[in-house]
Amino acid sequence: MVLPNQLTVLRIILTPIFFILLLSEDTFLKQMALGVFLGAAITDWYDGWLARKFNYITNWGRVWDPLADKILTSAAFIALVILGLVELWMVIVIILRDFIITGLRIFSDYRNIPFPTSIYAKWKTFIQMIFLYYLLFVYVGSLTTQIYIGKEKIFEILLNQKLIFFGMLFITLLTLHSGLTYLFRNRQLIKKLFSNEN
Repeated sequence: MVLPNQLTVLRIILTPIFFILLLSEDTFLKQMALGVFLGAAITDWYDGWLARKFNYITNWGRVWDPLADKILTSAAFIALVILGLVELWMVIVIILRDFIITGLRIFSDYRNIPFPTSIYAKWKTFIQMIFLYYLLFVYVGSLTTQIYIGKEKIFEILLNQKLIFFGMLFITLLTLHSGLTYLFRNRQLIKKLFSNEN
């Protein structure tokens, strides 16, 4: 197995570790969860860079690399639901959209029908990840005494429920709109994808 695919496997393995650590009662373990998440995110960037630079592109990688990304981000959002930071229905919308689009792209690779990427979707992912990092850093930071003490007012603003709600609502609507736009623009390709033609 080539190195980029090994990094993808590592990212999948790190996901439940991150999830369990973040939901633990111990602050140090939550800090470790943040480190694990960042490490997993770095493997995502690095395996993509390796695959492009050295042409380590495999059918296995095309399927599992995007799935590993969605598994990691979905686990993070679900953990934030359990921690009471974000709304469940918003996370359900985000996860459904991401897995539907990812599933279509994987199936298109299987059928050898090119399915174009969308700049809009890439920006959606970028904004989504920035907000996710924000929530994780602020949440863990608020529990870290060395960071929190003396900055209580700042964290009160950063963890304001309305701020998080409307930020998450924006992310949810952006995710939904990008997904629907993507499906509409590629509707002919999708019809071809599910037809009996080769």
